[in-house]
Amino acid sequence: MAEQHRDTPDGPLARVGRLTGAGRLALISLLALSSAACALHWPWKHRPAPPPQPVQQLAIVPETAGAGPSILQFWDRNTLLVDLTGVSGDGGATLTPLQSGWPIRLEFRVQPGSFATLEIEAAQRVVYQVPAQGKALLLHLPPSALHPDTRQLTLRWRATDDSAH
Repeated sequence: MAEQHRDTPDGPLARVGRLTGAGRLALISLLALSSAACALHWPWKHRPAPPPQPVQQLAIVPETAGAGPSILQFWDRNTLLVDLTGVSGDGGATLTPLQSGWPIRLEFRVQPGSFATLEIEAAQRVVYQVPAQGKALLLHLPPSALHPDTRQLTLRWRATDDSAH
């Protein structure tokens, strides 16, 4: 005698089968909403950081009179970043603190290929060689090169590598 298969009265399929039209509609709506919730932005997802805002911590006077190159300043945590990516060829500028003195750390962003050397004169003279190609890079000024009583910092950038000056 063949045994007949019966669905148990408390099985999951039996419970779904017992739903009325309104119950099935509610179940389908709940499943649709839960799948759509995957596209929501969750609180633990972070937005990208906004671009840094320019600041004015140092007075920058170009070496030549007139409209000098655009040199912006930004805070990178506790380091003041002086952006030299807008300068090229030969030139220079003098930097002096405005009110609160020199920042604790100072760095310069340069664009390889814009100039060959960057010379910085303050409490000490520091000369950086800038590569001919590549991505923008940061040059960190050693803390010993800039003392709190230093009156000004002189920047000179040159298109050729003649650091004998």
